[in-house]
Amino acid sequence: MKTYLVLWFNSNGSLPSEIDRSLMSLGFQPVQGNYDYVYVWGNNVDLADILKFTDKIHMTLKGTGVMFKTETVNGHN
Repeated sequence: MKTYLVLWFNSNGSLPSEIDRSLMSLGFQPVQGNYDYVYVWGNNVDLADILKFTDKIHMTLKGTGVMFKTETVNGHN
């Protein structure tokens, strides 16, 4: 399972390089294409785990001026 992340930056907010460091510390990897980052899950992931992780993303980005969207999918998309 993978969680994809799309970001929208605000020019009055944090620097993209600072956001990158914060997201990488959560385990995200940058990708090119329709998404900005991907997080690859291990085995036995349930909805509660995904919601807890999304809470971490929210707390990490809070106050930065960055808006985000996640999409979690099965398979090798």
